[in-house]
Amino acid sequence: MKKEVITSAKTIEEAVALAVTELGAPSAEQIEYTVLEEPKKGFLGIGSTNAKISATYVAGGEARAIAFIEQLLSDMNITANVEVTGGENEEIRISITGDSAAVLIGHHGETLDSLQYLANLAANKRVNGKKEDYTKVSVDVEGYRAKREETLRALARRMASKVIKYKKSVMLEPMNPYERRIIHSEIQNIEGVSTNSIGSENNRKIVIFLDSEDK
Repeated sequence: MKKEVITSAKTIEEAVALAVTELGAPSAEQIEYTVLEEPKKGFLGIGSTNAKISATYVAGGEARAIAFIEQLLSDMNITANVEVTGGENEEIRISITGDSAAVLIGHHGETLDSLQYLANLAANKRVNGKKEDYTKVSVDVEGYRAKREETLRALARRMASKVIKYKKSVMLEPMNPYERRIIHSEIQNIEGVSTNSIGSENNRKIVIFLDSEDK
């Protein structure tokens, strides 16, 4: 959760300290601020003005997820931008972009899925033995997830056409739950075919078949 306040004090340092208190941040290093007005001493105390700053602080699970990813990028010597946007149902979406960021995707997004899993662990770890409200984190690299979704939907349409043409079921390669949901969703829009998932959780595959075969 991102919080923002505007504070005013005799000096910038005092305004920052006040912002830290109002934002509930652990220290001044954890906030970002912009100086809106520099302090002026005036003459003999006449015409003096306080310093004014605008300060922001990213609190809770979101901050921990961002800190984890930024530390990981630093450890891997990857120069990249990390941006945060709000998603559906209060989901936190973290987007990573940069020339060398693609290494974080992996084969069919396997490395990215692992990164997202670890970011969620970081976001939802207990603080001082207390469990905070659950923070759902989605991580993307170079817009990979949108591109992958379109690839999967195209695959679903192509395989559905094949099933209808040759009247034979088709089994797809193993996919994670997120990717399987995309396939199931696309096939639901195609008349004459249905889907089913088979296999164990780590090796689960989708079968596309004619509706008539299931009757």
